[in-house]
Amino acid sequence: MAAGYTISLDAMGGDAAPEMVIEGMRIARVRFPDTRYLLYGDERRIAPFLSGEESGYCEIRHTDQFVSGSDKPSQALRKGRQSSMRLAIDSVRSGDACGVVSAGNTGALMAMAKFSLRTLPGIDRPALISFIPTERGESVMLDLGANVVCDAENLVQFALMGAQFAHAVLGFKRPRVGLLNVGEEELKGNATVKAAHEILQHVGLDNFTYHGFIEGNDITEGTVDVIVTDGFTGNVALKTAEGTARLVTNFLRQAFRQSIMSRIGYMLAAPALRKLRERLDPQSYNGGVLLGLNGIVVKSHGGANAEGFANAIGVALDMARDGTIARIKADFENVEMGHLLDGGKPEAG
Repeated sequence: MAAGYTISLDAMGGDAAPEMVIEGMRIARVRFPDTRYLLYGDERRIAPFLSGEESGYCEIRHTDQFVSGSDKPSQALRKGRQSSMRLAIDSVRSGDACGVVSAGNTGALMAMAKFSLRTLPGIDRPALISFIPTERGESVMLDLGANVVCDAENLVQFALMGAQFAHAVLGFKRPRVGLLNVGEEELKGNATVKAAHEILQHVGLDNFTYHGFIEGNDITEGTVDVIVTDGFTGNVALKTAEGTARLVTNFLRQAFRQSIMSRIGYMLAAPALRKLRERLDPQSYNGGVLLGLNGIVVKSHGGANAEGFANAIGVALDMARDGTIARIKADFENVEMGHLLDGGKPEAG
């Protein structure tokens, strides 16, 4: 149960907002019946989609300003102080809510969240983390685009944060962490990944296991639970995986339309194909998190449907219930990063 938790929603963010946001809230309410919601946006556009039942667990906080999909992050940060996105984020800073969910402009959300919430002590940059379907279930990957260029210390920080996220949302007690590289051998890779690899071998925390280097094919095989890389590589890998899934789906669709026999084959295989479609449905994995901030910020896909948005709300609530922010703080208090960067082993903490 998520008793006592309040989530802020950017009701104007997303291609089908505010209707999609409100319907997603209703779906999430079934899973988390004791959660309250703060809806930030234009009351005239939100109210028609609400019934009397919702008034018992949600509150509209009116603003007629919102961030559009075409707004540049700097522009949104400068002019969007009273926007639905910014006010929803600020509610986390003030303590009115334990987390915020938005399907709005990704760049603006990153800029506003970093400005309003700041990063946690010991963390230089927040990272974007999300889910990857694998042969063994699910893994998480970071960074997916927030930081195009990273140094070794950034990658180590991502590893520690990613392990706590996997614990909170996927339930792994001791997540396996892998560093994405061009090969598994220690001699391969650039200076940055080699340095991060050396540091991670000496992180003496009992809440994750460092697996070592992994390759691209390990991502979908589920070799590790947490995949760590820079934002450039992570974003390319994610988009490639999504494109491959669409390609395979289209190839199957074309193959089953080629002849009468193939159409009959489709009818026989329909139940299995439905399961495959559900397994690859991006809505099931909706909910990227800006990890490393002093608060929970979840980014939903802009084109998400209500079910996908509800899943994003679920990610925020899972993190709140698990105390992920506090756990990340504790990890960085127990690991002396400077000592590790100098080549030493961590002191017991």
